Amino acid sequence: MKISKGWIVLIVIVVVIFLLFSWGTGIYNKLVSQEEGVNQAWANVENVYQRRLDLIPNLVNTVKGVANFEKSTLTAVIEARAKATSVQINPKNLDEGSLQKFQEAQNGVSSALGRLMVVVEQYPQLKATQNFAELQAQLEGTENRITVERMKFNESAQAFNTYLRRFPANIFAGLLGFQKKAYFASDKGAEKAPQVQF
Repeated sequence: MKISKGWIVLIVIVVVIFLLFSWGTGIYNKLVSQEEGVNQAWANVENVYQRRLDLIPNLVNTVKGVANFEKSTLTAVIEARAKATSVQINPKNLDEGSLQKFQEAQNGVSSALGRLMVVVEQYPQLKATQNFAELQAQLEGTENRITVERMKFNESAQAFNTYLRRFPANIFAGLLGFQKKAYFASDKGAEKAPQVQF
């Protein structure tokens, strides 16, 4: 039995097409897996930030109970929380601009909470209450979790961005609409050590 040249050429073409399809599918699936890793890391970041936002009403209510407490400080915390909850990010469009808006809103919360804690120092009876001490400990723990989850997010984004830029994944990524993910960056001025004067 003799196979004609036409059949051999057709078999070779089918095999090449199958190999190219398999190769492209593998690259696409890896891009999807990497992007899902970034999305999961982003969800964890949002989760810990939400935990912090959820603690604020309890903190404000605890502090409100102290006579003559500075109302403007409480108002600043409440307004910062409201602004932070209004900033929503779709992980599919996680670019530098949207991440910067999110960071600015969260930095506003951090700043307002920092001012609140400074003012609280003037009220020893408030600091002595068990409820306030527990809330303060939960906030500190949440701040640590935020740092950890931001770091994990940056690691996931780096793995995705690295794979996205490598050849030949960069060709498929461009054709299939995958885009680079932004990173959390340190706050402006964080590179300078604070000056301490006595």
